[in-house]
Order: sequence, then structure tokens, then C-alpha cells
Amino acid sequence: GGQPRQVDTSGFTLGKNLAATPGCVIFRNDLIELIAYEPQTKKVHAVPLLCSPPWINKYYIMDLAPNRSFVEFAVRAGHQTFMISYRNPDETMAGYTMDDYLRKGVLTALDVVERTTGSKKTNLMGLCLGGTLVVIALAYLAAKGQAARVNSATVTNTLIDFALPGDLGVFTDEASVTRLEERMRERGYLEAGEMAGTFNALRANDLIWSYVVNNWFMGKEPPAFDILAWNGDSTRMPAVMHSQYLRACYLQNALTKPGAFAIDSVKTDLRKIKTPMYVLGAEADHIALWAGSYATTQLVGGETKYTLSNSGHIAGIVNPPDNPKACYWTKPRAAKGESAHEWRESATRHQGSWWNDWAAWIGKRAGSMVAPATLPPGEPAPGRYVLNEVAAAFGTNGTSHKPAPYRKRKKATAPKRRQTRRA
Repeated sequence: GGQPRQVDTSGFTLGKNLAATPGCVIFRNDLIELIAYEPQTKKVHAVPLLCSPPWINKYYIMDLAPNRSFVEFAVRAGHQTFMISYRNPDETMAGYTMDDYLRKGVLTALDVVERTTGSKKTNLMGLCLGGTLVVIALAYLAAKGQAARVNSATVTNTLIDFALPGDLGVFTDEASVTRLEERMRERGYLEAGEMAGTFNALRANDLIWSYVVNNWFMGKEPPAFDILAWNGDSTRMPAVMHSQYLRACYLQNALTKPGAFAIDSVKTDLRKIKTPMYVLGAEADHIALWAGSYATTQLVGGETKYTLSNSGHIAGIVNPPDNPKACYWTKPRAAKGESAHEWRESATRHQGSWWNDWAAWIGKRAGSMVAPATLPPGEPAPGRYVLNEVAAAFGTNGTSHKPAPYRKRKKATAPKRRQTRRA
């Protein structure tokens, strides 16, 4: 049998009350769409902001409901903001690798942002697995002599050192990974429902049994909640890429060892990353333990600021300034050689959202205020890939950004699927 529903998704519509910040798709290849958001201020910071979301779920956790959207917050603060939206993989993408996600994903998006804005520098921001890819990209660019293309990097609830793998460590030993690889080999991908089941099992009391009692035994209707609606909108993972990720990161912890991890034939060394970084963890995160995310500050070679938000893996991110329960701990920089415990003992607690602290930090690294760049024409956000549609590539030759013709589509609603929560 199935599992009880965790959320009522009937009231949510992508582009209306989820993923609703105005913008357009200015580029598409076989892996990503790049969304450019419309400026909402007369002038914008000269250095654009490129967001790298995880591809385990859809990008719009960073553009949730209006007034709860980080993207909306950044745009209103005067940042020229761009977002990667990943295609939901099928069997034709079975052979896609981590190299593909670097080259066709964040590096291609960086190229398009530079062409669109004319800026030679970009601020990168990554969440969870998208943050891991940001750090990999920083190491790659440093090795290629292109580090100056990234002015600063923000990584949120991200693991680079997998010595503290969180609750997922239960499912990432050699035997478990081998069994998973055998299943993925049959289809070419990890089915979204399998990932959902894994996260359910991690917190069975909260994510399974409470709904069995409330929905099935007591006859209650599930709530309408934006985070839960997003959590149910899961994606597949390409077989080869997911195997590489699990083995290199969870089994070998290769990113922490200079030269042990190679991407696109380039060996990485995190010590060569000199880019200023804002590193965020969440106090109750059970997937990326905060002490594990803190380790990033000790692995890279540049100056870092670490901030610890209250709440969990997702609720710690969706933390708008008007949240009365929000608080965070921080200090100007994380010193080299300082342990997570030592940092926590010396950090200062602040009432309010870390969003404001980040805004002050990034504002000093976003350049002067200038007239917004003219955006090329494109299909309206949130685009096709977030709706699980496949469409022709455009804007791939470096000059033409004219989108492929398409027939008008009906309103799309967030799919009703078995829901999972990672908050």
C-alpha cells in the first residue's frame, strides 16, 4: 500500500504562488534552463548573483511563496539575480556525469550571466548539493587560472567534508551504494520516489506515522504548506552521476583530499580557493550537520564567514525577515584552526533572519549601483524544466537568445505526489 498524504497541493500553482518572482528563461540546453529575474529597483548592483540549487528537488525552494522567497528578497535588494533550473532526468540521461553537471550546469550558466550583464565577475550562491557543485566549480576555476570570474561564493546547508554525513550516512555504506547502483542500472536513473522514501525513513515518526494517525485514523485533512508542496515535487537522479557523487563524496570523502577528486580531468585542491565565502549551516539540520558544514571554512584557502541559523535543513533556508522565531549566530570570520565548538562558543546570537546578515555581507561584494542590463527575450519563468517538460535548446551559440517557438500551455500546478519533508 501507499503512504498518507502530507500536504494538500491543490491551492498551489507554479508561477502564481510558488516560483512566482517575475523573470524569463534566457537560455536552455539539454540539462538546464537559466532564469533571469526582472529587476525591481531602478539601479542594481554591478556584480550579478547566480543561484545554484540542488537537483534532488526543484529549484523553487529558493523562490518559494511571495514574501517567503529568497530570490524575491535578493531582487528587491538590488541584485541582478539568475537561477539554474535543472531538467528532470530520464533514461536518455543515464550516462550524465558530474562533469556534465559542472560544464553544462554552473559553468555554462556563468558564461551566459557574463554575456548578458557584461560583468566579468559574478557572485555564486549554492544550496545543499548545489553548494557542493559551487565549491567544486571554485576549485576547478582556481586550477584553470579563472578564479577571478567569481567575486564571492555563498554555500548554504552544504557538505564538502562528508566525515559527518548526517542521517544519510545510514544509507551510504559500500553495500547500500552497490545495491542502489544495481537498481539504477536497470532504469538509468534513481526514481524520485526512492529518494522520497529514504528521507521519510530518516524521520519516520514525523514523516510517516504522524500522518498515519492524523489522516487515516483521525480522518484529518493534510495542511496546505508551501515547503511540503515543494518537497513532494521530487526529481530523478542520473545513474552515473549519482553513483559518482555517492562514491566520491560519501564513501571516499575525496573533496577533502588534495588531488583525490578530479572533475573534467582537473584534479582539485580546495586550499587553492581564495574566493571570499559566506558559509551557512542550520542548527537542527539532520542531513548536513552544522558541524559538518562548518568544516568548509577550514578546507578552503580564502577568508570565510560562518553563520548558523536556527531550524532545520529546509526551514533554516526559508527564513524571511519577518519570521518572529528566527535567530542566528555569527561573527565576522571563521579563523583557521578554529573548531566548530570553539566557533560556537565565541559567536554572537542575533534575533532575526540570517537573510539580513547575508545581505550586508554580499552588499560589500556586489559592486556599485548601475542601470540594469537589458535582458534578452525568453519564455516566462518558471520555464519548462520545472514542469517536467522537455523543449528545444536555445541561446547556445553565444549570440542568439531567441527561444524556440512553443504553443501556449495551460496553467501548471505543483504535482500531487507522495510528499517528503527535509526541514
